[in-house]
Amino acid sequence: MASVATRSLAPLSSASVSLGLVVARAASARIVVPSSFGGHPRRALALRGRFSSFAASAAVMGKAGIVGADAGMDAVQRRLMFEDECILVDELDNVVGHDSKYNCHLMEKIDSGYVLHRAFSVFLFNSKYELLLQQRSATKVTFPLVWTNTCCSHPLYRESELIEENCLGVRNAAQRKLFDELGIQAEDLPVDEFIPLGKMLYKAPSDGKWGEHELDYLLFMVRDVRLSPNPEEVADVKYVNRDQLKQLIKKADAGEGGIKLSPWFRLVVDNMLMGWWDHVEQGTLEEAADMKTIHKL
Repeated sequence: MASVATRSLAPLSSASVSLGLVVARAASARIVVPSSFGGHPRRALALRGRFSSFAASAAVMGKAGIVGADAGMDAVQRRLMFEDECILVDELDNVVGHDSKYNCHLMEKIDSGYVLHRAFSVFLFNSKYELLLQQRSATKVTFPLVWTNTCCSHPLYRESELIEENCLGVRNAAQRKLFDELGIQAEDLPVDEFIPLGKMLYKAPSDGKWGEHELDYLLFMVRDVRLSPNPEEVADVKYVNRDQLKQLIKKADAGEGGIKLSPWFRLVVDNMLMGWWDHVEQGTLEEAADMKTIHKL
């Protein structure tokens, strides 16, 4: 597995996680890793050694300096990029640490073999079996104004979103972000009604600076909901049936009207979605679930 670096956590001294952490200190940087990865303390100790080699450079690169370099970034997106801590995983989806959303999406780090982070993509259908799509806001740091599935984000490195059993941590994160982005109340999205269908691993550049390298959980739900989109996160929304989605794809392929689709959404559409849509209509989604296989796309 490639060496992993996490950012200096000195500015985040108020954060506390009751997960039994091992803390390695070097210079003024503080590198935090779980005391046991997947029940393997030796692997944790080995990774501590890897992380410590990055401490000196992490100490030099303070938060203020990074913010200065991205002064044009929208204030809301800047806060999310620096305050949200993504869950770092290996290619088998074992948790190996955490790092800022900012660091996880730098294409320079991704191309250098930086570790994956865990993500999720929600596909929410209404009672007419139409899929809810969103267009990402213009202020999004990665993939602004592209059309994508209902909600795409990351579980954070916090106790409620690290729960592995029945993918509960990822489901909790999905409920949180569907409220943040689309204003859907928690009572309209019962956590136990998210159906995890599969996982995929992919890499995709956004522009010269940003990109994605994620192990993505694919969550489905059929439910009528009330929407109140957050303009900081979402530019537009619409429900589509299969034929309408196919027309949208044709327009994106032809470059018509400046329509673009997110790379992760396109991978799901091209490889899995239409077969899963059959199960949506038949009420047999659980039969399609396969959370053991990680599809490398």
